[in-house]
Amino acid sequence: MDLEIWFLYVVTCFGISVVPGPNALLVLTHGALHGKRKALFTISGGVLGLIAMLSLCALGLGALIQASVSLFAFLKILGGLYLIWLGVSLWRAAPMSIDTSDMVNGSNGRLFRQGLLAAVSNPKALLLFTAFIPPFLDPARNLVIQTIVIALTYAATEFLVEFAVAFTAHRVRPWLARLGQRFNRLCGGFFMIFGAALPFR
Repeated sequence: MDLEIWFLYVVTCFGISVVPGPNALLVLTHGALHGKRKALFTISGGVLGLIAMLSLCALGLGALIQASVSLFAFLKILGGLYLIWLGVSLWRAAPMSIDTSDMVNGSNGRLFRQGLLAAVSNPKALLLFTAFIPPFLDPARNLVIQTIVIALTYAATEFLVEFAVAFTAHRVRPWLARLGQRFNRLCGGFFMIFGAALPFR
């Protein structure tokens, strides 16, 4: 990949990363509830999931799903149910406290798994990557090395954007705490809306 093409790819990656989605919302929520350091586990899980999705696209799974309407529909329903479950869990969660001691309550492994599952439960990412990656590949060069560069670049930009989201949520935590359980229900409601709408998109 030429340097000019790589810079264009980086700009495109940032453009995709800043579009709000389930992962960004999850990082926002965990950044506010558990603090920016604990949210790193959520971010790491999400980035790993997106790298896995990107790699599957490189192996041709994205094209397979694009060709199989029933498989894609099944994966959308499955992903939607998981997002709804996340939304219900957040809706029922205790209201946020300004006391920072409650930031340690979230299990690192659980936060990581939620980030990972939020990323892989959205099959539309496969179609996005299937359409997104090919224009930046040069068939005359080593495709494995190009895929590694593309995956690592996307992971880095996604990580930076999501950490900025978590950092911002952590900074405005006192204001969010004043909202009480309304913040949980607002975010939970968005997750349920995402999940319910996913099979029909």
